[in-house]
Amino acid sequence: MTAYVIAHLRDPEELHPQVLEYMERIQATMDPFSGRFVVHGGPVDVREGSWPGSVVMLRFPSTQHARNWYESAAYQAILPLRTDHLEGEVIIVEGVGPDHDSAAMAAELRKGSGAGQPVTS
Repeated sequence: MTAYVIAHLRDPEELHPQVLEYMERIQATMDPFSGRFVVHGGPVDVREGSWPGSVVMLRFPSTQHARNWYESAAYQAILPLRTDHLEGEVIIVEGVGPDHDSAAMAAELRKGSGAGQPVTS
């Protein structure tokens, strides 16, 4: 199942040269794991809450590919170029298939917990 690496990064007042070096080198670390950018910065249209900073989203063929990339020697070697100069969070999350049905998922969750049954009047 496709997996995504999502980074919420705080935009600094001035971009450090090492962050630019990180950007120049990251794709080469992703290539052996078939990683690709889906979102790379750009305007964020905040509709709920607050979102200081920017979004980066990477796509990998599986969660294991994403983990292997993140833990690879090549990526670990460049990671401090970003983390020493940008604050943020990074997560790995598995995607859903093309037939995903949120209503069916909700029905299964209702069955499993016994909570959240619809109220009838």
